Amino acid sequence: MNPERLSRFARHIVLPEVGGVGQMALASAHVVMIGCGGIGSPALQYLAAAGVGRLTLIDDDSVDASNLQRQTIFAEADIGTPKAQAAADWVARFDPEIAVTHHQTRISADNAPALIAGATLVLDGCDNFATRLAVSDACVAAQIPLTTAAVGRFQGQIANFAGHLPGHACYRCFVGDAFDASDCDTCAADGVLGAFVGMVGTMAAQSAIRVILHGAGVPGPLADPQWGRLHLLDGLAPSLRTITIPADPACPSH
Repeated sequence: MNPERLSRFARHIVLPEVGGVGQMALASAHVVMIGCGGIGSPALQYLAAAGVGRLTLIDDDSVDASNLQRQTIFAEADIGTPKAQAAADWVARFDPEIAVTHHQTRISADNAPALIAGATLVLDGCDNFATRLAVSDACVAAQIPLTTAAVGRFQGQIANFAGHLPGHACYRCFVGDAFDASDCDTCAADGVLGAFVGMVGTMAAQSAIRVILHGAGVPGPLADPQWGRLHLLDGLAPSLRTITIPADPACPSH
């Protein structure tokens, strides 16, 4: 790591919970991000700021004026631009040393294995069950950890799953055989507070960092991936409680 990079990440490196080994693990990590919207925007900002060395961004939507209330990487000049492209452009401006690729496509059971191949971690912040389940199944099959985050009004959910490991739950163990119904709740119909989505997105970024540090063998509580522990964030109280998701022995993903 050259002197400029050392200076950039000095506040990480002096943390015993990260250190030089942890920072090098972040620099070597490849995170695939599903969704560059409300959750994806702040998560992307803090993963890039943390020095994650390679990012793959997947989103099939384009920037709309209504997104600017919470999707913090976009500006008015980005309206009409594919989100994945605008997000990749943001990364390139923020840190040219990050290797970033983008795909303007909807991830599905058919293309998920190819899109996540070689990832250290997948971070899913998309807005429907069908995509989440397809991503979860692909992660289990490819033996890739999954960080998942979701928001509904003032309720947030964040968890790390390692369904490929014996005895550990996957996302499908949590939700069962849910599907993307045409009448599912949406931010447009129910509303959402931009600052609260940011809280969930930044917490998802920290959860992803936990997994990366764990994989590098960094000691300490920050490197505890907390597999299968679902953090439930209440934005009104505010409060946080955690429940453990057990592995479902009948889950078809395992």
